[in-house]
Order: sequence, then structure tokens, then C-alpha cells
Amino acid sequence: MRIIGMLGGMSWVSTAGYYACLNRLASERMGGLHSARILLHSVDFAPITQMQRDGDWAAAAHVLTEAARGLEAAGAGVILIAANTMHIVADQVREATVLPFIHIADATADTIAAAGLSRPGLIATAFTMELPFYRDRLEAAGLTPVIPEPAVRAEIHRIIFDELCRNEIRAGSRRFYERVAADLIAAGADCIILGCTEVGLLLSAANVAAPVFDTVEIHCRAALEAACFETGETYV
Repeated sequence: MRIIGMLGGMSWVSTAGYYACLNRLASERMGGLHSARILLHSVDFAPITQMQRDGDWAAAAHVLTEAARGLEAAGAGVILIAANTMHIVADQVREATVLPFIHIADATADTIAAAGLSRPGLIATAFTMELPFYRDRLEAAGLTPVIPEPAVRAEIHRIIFDELCRNEIRAGSRRFYERVAADLIAAGADCIILGCTEVGLLLSAANVAAPVFDTVEIHCRAALEAACFETGETYV
């Protein structure tokens, strides 16, 4: 298995989930005490969130491209950004190294299409729901994303940054997210994308009445498949 280079810290809460998921999947596949080979560059999220608020995506791209080059120099064999929103700078990160880059939206779109579904409800940060960088990739795969109304998007976004990124899990916010998922399904969504890596703290197949696609799980599977490919290993 090649080493997985992970750009994390956005937030540390979801990065911890990525680490656990990668190792769980590797252990399930290879058995025994096997675990994933991971190099992690964990950024300070506060400056990144300020760049997001300012729309200074060039500065954010600089932070992540420099980190990606560091992971490549340290021996990483594939690169991933352990966040959905920061895929707004995915092209810059992809071009910063010669390594395979695992795009979270492409992996998610492929998984949904393979399941025979086509109208995913998207629950994510406002950036991911509203800007084209993510929805365009879903649409390129033949999907028609369904997003909440503006006021609902604003509250989803607030909960992510004010609560989930701080590892605060509130029953009222869970109920709100459950209503959002139900409303998207009523509006024609045939599945739900947990399109922010913290959304899985509140939603899962257990409380959503449609197929749920957890982008952390999907991204980790795709990264392991890429990491195993050149070594001749298989991963399912």
C-alpha cells in the first residue's frame, strides 16, 4: 500500500473521523493488526475559515498546495483533502504534485450513480451548496442535486461552524438536520449526501428515510483503492 497523504484539520473533528475510517477499512480488508499508511498535514483551521469568509481562495490554495508538496516530499503516494468545502481549491492542489489526487465529489458522484440514483439532496456548508465547484462535478456525472432553501442553508452552515467543528453535538440541531433531510426527500431527492465531513455527526442511515452517502466513508474507500492499485493489492 502506498502512503496516503492527507490534508486535514478542516476541522480536526472530521480529520479524526477520517483517520479512524481509513484504519478501520484497511483492517477490515487486510485483517489482523494491519492499518493504513498515512501522512497527515493538519492545518490551523482558524486562518482557513477567515480566508473562506473573505473569499480569499488564493490564500487558501497556497496553504494547501504547500502542504501537499510537503506530503509528496515526505513520501506520500496519493493526496486527498479531508474536507468537502476546501475542494474549491482542488485543481490547484492537484497541480501542485505529480501524485494521484482523490476528489471527494467525483468519488461520491460515482458511488451514487453506481447505486442507480440520480437526485441527491445535498447537506453541506453554504460554500458547497451554493458555489459551482461541487455541484458541477455531480452534474457532470449525470446527477441532479437538490439543495435547501436559502434560510435553511444558512442555519445548516451555522451549525457546522458554530457547533460541529467544535465537536458540539446538540439534540436540537440533530432534529433540524433530520427535518432538512425529510424536506429534501419530499422535494424529490432520492438520496442524501452528507456533503460536509462533519454532517455525519448528526445524520446517518438510522435517521434519514432515504439512502445516505457519507462522503468521509466514500472518500476513504477511494483513497485506499488508489493507494493499493500500483502495489497489486485489491480493495473492496
